[in-house]
Amino acid sequence: MRTVEPWAVQFAEEWIAAWNSHDLDRILAHYVDDFEMSSPLIVERMNEPSGTLRGKAAVRAYWAKGLALPPPIKFELLAVHAGVNRLGLVYRSVGRRFGIEILTLNEARRITHGVALHGDADTEGFGASISR
Repeated sequence: MRTVEPWAVQFAEEWIAAWNSHDLDRILAHYVDDFEMSSPLIVERMNEPSGTLRGKAAVRAYWAKGLALPPPIKFELLAVHAGVNRLGLVYRSVGRRFGIEILTLNEARRITHGVALHGDADTEGFGASISR
């Protein structure tokens, strides 16, 4: 059985701690200046049909809106998955909803691209149910 590298777990724990601190500078320190962020919430909150923002200034404005909303953001890290220059972080968010972040890292382990995926709350720990 393959285990996740210790640096990946440490990175994920610090990323979660940064978000839970609500300190935008601490959060943004994980990202390169011209990173790209994609999320369905960008469509909703920023009226950006592509769901993608580029650069710290644009993403800072988006994240500032999210951090200002009640209830306060509190993430709980559930799992870390590592790939080639990518991390997948599974966490619980506001309202116990599931979130997944797919983060692409450069050689310095700073994020160049992030994709946020959002799910529903689930009492059985699996995510949104699928009905067929």
